[in-house]
Amino acid sequence: MSDSHWVFPGFDPIAFQLGPLAVHWYGLMYLLGFVFAWWMANRRAAQPGSGWTRDQVSDVLFYGFLGVILGGRLGYVFFYQFDTFLADPLYLIKIWTGGMSFHGGLVGVLVALWLFARKQKKTFFAVSDFIAPLIPFGLGAGRIGNFINGELWGRVTEVPWGIIFPAAGALPRHPSQLYQFALEGVALLLILNLAWRLKAPRGVVSGLFLLCYGLFRFMVEFVREPDAHLGVYLNLFSMGQLLSMPMMVAGAIMLWAACRRPQWFANGEKTA
Repeated sequence: MSDSHWVFPGFDPIAFQLGPLAVHWYGLMYLLGFVFAWWMANRRAAQPGSGWTRDQVSDVLFYGFLGVILGGRLGYVFFYQFDTFLADPLYLIKIWTGGMSFHGGLVGVLVALWLFARKQKKTFFAVSDFIAPLIPFGLGAGRIGNFINGELWGRVTEVPWGIIFPAAGALPRHPSQLYQFALEGVALLLILNLAWRLKAPRGVVSGLFLLCYGLFRFMVEFVREPDAHLGVYLNLFSMGQLLSMPMMVAGAIMLWAACRRPQWFANGEKTA
């Protein structure tokens, strides 16, 4: 079987070094996602009638970046590695070793956007609709980082594009990191930015983000190897799927409400 499948080469997780500082691919992917978000946000803020200033863009991205890092790391440690944290509390801050939870990062970003919206006297959904289309690029970049690190591989498979990850054994596995890159990165980026360009009603872009990400993640989890220490629940669902279910429900409700009750999303909105 191995003769017909590609063997993962084992990339160096360190992209380059600056003296004693080692820059890891995983961290570099996060930086790339932030740079893209900054570029696109400023481009959209410059459009007439956007309601956004460059200072507001800088502020909201700073809030969001903190939310991603703090929420993502806390979510990963407490959702997936709580036993490791109990054995080594310093593991919480060892972010350079990899390990970020999207769902934890989402909670962190939601809190950050709420604080920003309150400070700027904008509605929460005016902020979340502006930010949501900026996120998929970073998600896709993060999945490439997972692939380079040779982590979060898929389940054993016989499909011709299966990859042998030596750290996971001698059998070919689904390259689930690349599936997530295609869905969470590329497809979600196209969907959200199309909705933005079509000037969808307030709340639609945010609802699409929750629904589509939750659905994409739920689908891929069926071919992604569950965390060994967590396994599956009810002999079927992984932790990632359980965390994605509320996202899909919330996204569907938001889409319905945005189309049927638009006043829920726009009342009291103030623009710059």
